[in-house]
Formats: sequence, structure tokens, C-alpha cells
Amino acid sequence: MKKQEIFDNYEKYILSTYTRMPLIAVKGKGSQLIDIDGKKYLDFFPGWGVNSVGHCHPKVMSAVRDQIGKLIFVANNFYHSNQVKLAQEIIYWSFPGKVFFCNSGAEANEAAIKFCRAYGQGKRFEIITMEDSFHGRTLGALAATGQKKYQEGFDPLPSGFKTIPFNDMDALKSAITEKTVAIMLELIQGEGGINIAQEDYIREIRELCDERNILLIFDEVQTGMGRTGEMFCFKHYKVIPDLMTLAKSLGGGLPIGALVVRKEIADTFKPGMHASTFGGSPLVCKASLGVFKAIQKYKMLSNTKTMGTYLMEQLQQLKQKFDCIKEVRGLGLMIGVELNIEGKGIVEECFQNGLLINCTQDRVLRIMPALNVTKKQINRAVIILERAMQKITLNQPAASDKEKVSVTQ
Repeated sequence: MKKQEIFDNYEKYILSTYTRMPLIAVKGKGSQLIDIDGKKYLDFFPGWGVNSVGHCHPKVMSAVRDQIGKLIFVANNFYHSNQVKLAQEIIYWSFPGKVFFCNSGAEANEAAIKFCRAYGQGKRFEIITMEDSFHGRTLGALAATGQKKYQEGFDPLPSGFKTIPFNDMDALKSAITEKTVAIMLELIQGEGGINIAQEDYIREIRELCDERNILLIFDEVQTGMGRTGEMFCFKHYKVIPDLMTLAKSLGGGLPIGALVVRKEIADTFKPGMHASTFGGSPLVCKASLGVFKAIQKYKMLSNTKTMGTYLMEQLQQLKQKFDCIKEVRGLGLMIGVELNIEGKGIVEECFQNGLLINCTQDRVLRIMPALNVTKKQINRAVIILERAMQKITLNQPAASDKEKVSVTQ
């Protein structure tokens, strides 16, 4: 198909559930994405972090090629070695427990919600979640999400969720009742604007959960698989959750999600209580094993820490040049640049000049390059970003620092 034909047929045949950039991707390698016209883009937001080891990493591609000629799918009432190998790898890097495989982060969070309901045995069912959180688009995950804009139009949502301010221990303690079964949160809120959980806050929550027999769920759908410089973000906090959800970069581009449950409570789920037809197929598990190999062989955790520090330094230098930048925050290669102006124009200007980034919460530029990003690529990205800011902010009055940041996307 030609370019305009693709655009026209998307309009004709595809439901309009996304706001799309006018890029028709045909090839990707590492941090480079190439469109139908042959234009090359530096991808610093590869699929919401799905391609964290870069587009078409050789270790992932090799794993897929090896598996696809043998067995693509087998039902979960049979066994296959790739699933147990992947579960062993996840447990090795996280904590003693068991794994349930599905196809996405939303499904992983749905599984976590159902697990908590089962654990509560009908007596406890309330789950406390955080404002500005994001847990997925299914009805249960949407009810857990602490952003009204995503929930509008889908009432009535499932009950049993309380949303409280993030990093507020007093609010959390006040929200707990005899019906509370779990506390669910992201250690870094991605869609919420790269908001980072305070270390003392997380440690206090763990202690509180232990005291009251409440389950602690860490949604690591976006932070997992090395994004923050550790394989899983909870390692920074030295706090182990009862449940952890994964997806995004776990499959290296193929759809996979996972719920990891602490060993002592794992048998809460009995055969027949939960399932996912395509979850943990031989093909996606083999691809995921390729992701683990790539991260380890090419020392991506170390690179994430080093390049994350370097990128933060470069962005802090931009902050000194532009009054429109309120704050630069993040961990590893998960970074947010909060502005006092809307970020859409900057994102679009970067796009025109070959840099792909994201804007969330209207005013937070979200920058999440592949874990194997190089200093040269960072330098190029920062130059493009700087030029975009110069153009967009030229003669544009900066908003007051006290101005309330809009959350309408």
C-alpha cells in the first residue's frame, strides 16, 4: 500500500481509539525506527517501553526464529519447557514465588485483583490505589486507576477500590478498614507524570501490610525489566511485595504479561480459578528468555545506570537554559521533564526533526530510551530537544510555577 492509502484505510477500517502520529513504521533496529519514506527516527520512547532492549534485538530475534519453526502455541492444560524456564528466570531476579502468564499489563493487574479477592475469602475485598496511577484499560484495572479522565464514559465501574493521594502515609492509614485486602501502587507512576515513590513511604507500607495481613502489590508493568537500572524497581527500595505485575518490555516486542506471587500465598489460586488462553505460549516465552539474555550479556543494567545519570545531567543543563522547565526527575532511563507550558508542541517539533518522545499529563515530557542507548544517541536527542524548545518557547510567556498542571490528555 502507498502512504495515503494506508492513512485512508486506517480511517475506514480501524477503530479510532488512538491519537496517532503520521508515521508509518516499516523497520526498526536498536534505537532507530524507519518510516515508509525512509526517514530515520531516534526512538526515545519505544512503544511505552515495550522495546526496552531496542527494536528487533538479535537475542530476541534469534529466540523467535528458533522457536517459530518448532511450536508456536500449545494450550495451558499441557506442559512446555519455555514457560517454566521463563518463570525460573523471573523468580531468580525477583523473589521466591510462582508466576501466572497472560498477554498484557492490564491482564496481569486483573489477575492480581482477582487473586486478592480470592485471598480475602469474601470478607475482605477492598483495594487501595493511588491518585495519578495507571493500571490498564479493562474494567477492573480501570477502576483501580487513579485518573478520572480514563474512567469517564465507562460507569458503572467495579466497586471495591479506594483512591488516595500518592506518598501520603496519613491518607493511607485513614483509608484502611476491616475490608481492606490489598494496597496497589506503581513505584514510579509512568502515565501519572514520572512521580517517584518515597523510600520511607514504601518501607512504612510494607510494615503496615505485615501488621494487618494486607497484600502489597507493585505494578512494575513499566518499571520492570531493567528500566530503572535494576531488573525490577522494588530492588531500589529493598522492600519485597506480595504480588508484582509485569508486561511491556518482558516480551521484547511480543505480547506477554505476568503476575508474580510470593511463595507463601501462591496456592490461593486453585486450578480453574483463573486462566488466559494465549498466556505464556512457547513463542512469547522464548522471546522473553531472549530479553533476559540480552540484558545480561550486554550489561544493560549497568548501562542504564550510567546513561541514565548522563541523560539526567544533560536535561538538567537544559533546565538552566529554559524557564519553561520546572523539574527534571526520574530513575535510570525513566525520566520526566515537567514543563510550565503544554508539551504537545515540543513533542511534535521533535517528531519533525527525527526524535520520538512522549508527553503525559499535558506537561510532562516522558523520555524512556532503550536500555542499550549510547552517549552519542543521547547527545543527538538532547540537541533536537533543545532546538524544539527554542522554537516553541520563542516569545511564549512562561506560566506561573503556581499554575495548576492540567491532567486532561
